Amino acid sequence: MKKILLLICVFVYSFSSSLNQEFLEPNEAFKPVFTKNEDSLNFKLDLGRDIYLYDDKLKIFITKPEKIEITKDINIPKPVAYQEFIVQFNNLDLTIPFSLLKSKIESNEYEIEIKFQGCSKAGLCYAPMSEKYLITNDAKTSNQELKKEEQKVEATTLNETDSIASSLKDGNLFLVLVTFLGFGLLLSLTPCVFPMIPILSSIIVGASKNEDMTARKGFLLSLIYVLSMSVAYTIAGVIAGVFGANLQAALQNPYVLVVFALIFVALAFSMFGYFEIKLPQSIQTRVNKTTDGKEKQGIIGIAIMGFLSALIVGPCVAPPLAGALVYIGQTGDAILGGMALFVMSLGMGVPLLLIGLGAGRFMPKPGGWMESITKIFGIVMLGVAIWLLERVLSASVIMSLWALLLLGTAIYLKTITNMITELLSSVLFILGVVLLVGLISGATNPLNPLEKLTGSKSVNTNELVFQKVKNIAELELAIKNSDKPIMLDFWASWCVACKELEEITFKDKEVIQKLQGFTLLKADVTQNSDEDKALQKMFGVVGPPALVFWDKNKKEVKSSKIVGYKNPKDFLEIINKNF
Repeated sequence: MKKILLLICVFVYSFSSSLNQEFLEPNEAFKPVFTKNEDSLNFKLDLGRDIYLYDDKLKIFITKPEKIEITKDINIPKPVAYQEFIVQFNNLDLTIPFSLLKSKIESNEYEIEIKFQGCSKAGLCYAPMSEKYLITNDAKTSNQELKKEEQKVEATTLNETDSIASSLKDGNLFLVLVTFLGFGLLLSLTPCVFPMIPILSSIIVGASKNEDMTARKGFLLSLIYVLSMSVAYTIAGVIAGVFGANLQAALQNPYVLVVFALIFVALAFSMFGYFEIKLPQSIQTRVNKTTDGKEKQGIIGIAIMGFLSALIVGPCVAPPLAGALVYIGQTGDAILGGMALFVMSLGMGVPLLLIGLGAGRFMPKPGGWMESITKIFGIVMLGVAIWLLERVLSASVIMSLWALLLLGTAIYLKTITNMITELLSSVLFILGVVLLVGLISGATNPLNPLEKLTGSKSVNTNELVFQKVKNIAELELAIKNSDKPIMLDFWASWCVACKELEEITFKDKEVIQKLQGFTLLKADVTQNSDEDKALQKMFGVVGPPALVFWDKNKKEVKSSKIVGYKNPKDFLEIINKNF
């Protein structure tokens, strides 16, 4: 294990060293200069090596005394096609005639704003930027002075993700790591970690089937699982921050999920006693050369399961994770960002460590009763497989699978003759029948199978209606056509927290009432396509869920940006500050 951790550290360090040389800081990649002439304002933007601009993000505005876009009135160099985008590769040299400003609106003072966004050919995309210049009759205010004033205002209105990213830049190393450990402890109470509990429990039950499980061994098994999970989160996070690639999203494609669901089905049948899962004979021979060969076989299997579980089972994005990824993406500092992600993952794993410790301390000695417990955990593994397939199969198929699992479990529990199992068997049988009835009635939600039979239509009339946008062009058109504040919801079918927002926050009466006055847009980034990635890059979104807001004047309200799940109270508290 020490050698593996050492190799990972060397890998991450070498990555960060090369990236620090390859990626430019924003002030090195973009060097803007305003020059005021007798009859015009000149704007030069020198681009760093291998830097280019998105042509459709280059916008020029008069912002005072009135906001007017003048992009089309300015002579802009002809762009070129590059990787399915239209971009500017050369330095910009734009001239804004004073006569043009006067033709738009008569005034003694004008504020000019130029917005742009660029990327490096090496793969790093920078956040959208803007430069301002104030033109007066007898004086001029530089864009640098304006930016200082903006920074004073923005410093007090950072959203949660940016605030966390900022704390990484400016914080003490020890304080940063302790803070991220605390974030992890809070995240351990979210659904991101819940699916890992039955997986780890089944591992402990399987390990204790033939031998006594001590508190020390239970804790050791849990620690291996949690450390592997932490390594997976760290590697995925560093890759995501450096390259802007969401590795977890890439692993949520149907083929990967089906394969992993089949692995859980195989684990279930193994627990039912049909076969025993072992390492290949060649690997077993090597491992068994040591005196603790059998123990090492188990450790390798647990480590692999912990690593894969973190990527496949728990793809959650929360403000601490997003903040660390934003920090890595902006600074290229994979070492500090990776350390923060690692200790956060350890915090998330604390409940799993407690489960291992408790199981080892309180689990009775092996015996005939373990056969029944093992089979029950086999049923739990089938439940995890169905949960994974929810992201792939239709809702009606999933409901039928849950119904069959509940009915099968009820029938199995009938074979165990005691009062508790008899009662549990009856309850599960009833639930299975209810799901089948709901399925026949056309219901698709396993948590509300009788929705079609209740006859209540009030829920439907109060549901929020979202307009779907597939790419940047559709988003910009929707924003242009809106006369209300706007909310864009980044959503994915495999995102646990997205479903929490849908089923809890967006069904709250006060939230519905508040959002009735908004234009509601939804970007489905399930497929993680190039268009999905471009949309997420545009707003610095590292993964769903994320909510982006604009005011009535179509100006993005960055301080209201939300990453991860927020309950109705917290959601309204953030929104009410600006709307």
